[in-house]
Amino acid sequence: MQKFLHVGCGPKRKAQTTPGFNTPEWDEVRFDIDESVQPDVLGTMTDMKAVADASMDAVFSSHNIEHLYPHDVPVALNEFLRVLKPTGIAVITCPDLQSVCALIADNKLTQPAYVSPAGPIAPLDILYGHRAAMQRGNLYMAHRCGFTRDVLHSTLQQSGFPSVIALARPQHFDLWAIASKQPLTEPQLMALLKTHGLN
Repeated sequence: MQKFLHVGCGPKRKAQTTPGFNTPEWDEVRFDIDESVQPDVLGTMTDMKAVADASMDAVFSSHNIEHLYPHDVPVALNEFLRVLKPTGIAVITCPDLQSVCALIADNKLTQPAYVSPAGPIAPLDILYGHRAAMQRGNLYMAHRCGFTRDVLHSTLQQSGFPSVIALARPQHFDLWAIASKQPLTEPQLMALLKTHGLN
């Protein structure tokens, strides 16, 4: 059984991660800063001391790193590296500022970009955090930094991941990256994208 750390899980479970992780071969460990979502491990991305060194086969982080201040992003990514086994990978997704800013440049800052289960989402929400959630008092939802595909790619490499593949999905206003703790070939990285439903 392989084990992945679901960082910033919120209320989500394995079934709401990726097709690659949502299989019987993977065991999920839920990690979050908010105890109300009942994570397996309580903590922050920048201090994951409750998770042992080299104990995870993968880290899955969905829409978390944009909640950090820019100077804390490398700290969190170093924590991801620390908890990964030598053959481990990180699968990371976050907003794509390039596609969001295209809407803003078109004067659509507060117009819905898409409709989510939480309701209409405008570029303003993608840029700074979900306003409705923050209005209800969940300030964990505030965004403090952002990425384009190239910036996400270079940030992962500069943080110590030797092999990285990143892609932008403008129609979804998001970025995805797979970063490996060991060197991988481009075909191996492409195969990982396919495994996680990103081909």
